[in-house]
Amino acid sequence: MRYFPAALALSLVLVVTGSMGQARVTDTVDPRAAVLLTNGRAALARGDVDTAIDSFESALAVDPGYAGTLVALGDAARKSGLQGKAIHYYRVALDRNPGNLAAMSGEGGALAEKGALDKARAELTRLEGLCGKACPETRALADAIAKGPAPKVIAAEAVKPQPVAQAN
Repeated sequence: MRYFPAALALSLVLVVTGSMGQARVTDTVDPRAAVLLTNGRAALARGDVDTAIDSFESALAVDPGYAGTLVALGDAARKSGLQGKAIHYYRVALDRNPGNLAAMSGEGGALAEKGALDKARAELTRLEGLCGKACPETRALADAIAKGPAPKVIAAEAVKPQPVAQAN
């Protein structure tokens, strides 16, 4: 009974260090995932967003530790108009690798498209501090901010015409 606190502390240390070994983040990509990412980027460039997302999700299943896959998923979500989902992917990528410039730029662009221009400008300032104004990620974010928010799509059911009574 008197060894219980020490045993509890030791087991807690072992659990934490054991789980940290399982959650590894890699900077290198598995070759199979690299092929899937290349195919997905080609599909995204053609405008085939669904095929691109399928390829990116397959790459994520093959190599879940590579943050570039999450950035690619964020890019595909942005292209399909799902800025909230894109922001989620970019933030997960930034949690794994806080210095990922592509994720910062993508998140800022998605925020600008969503209408959060102040947050996007803050992200632009952060990017300019890290890589300068000539960096491609900085230029892409500056272009997205200049473009402004994406037009909102309204469902036909949301707009109901008012009935008009006419005299015969």
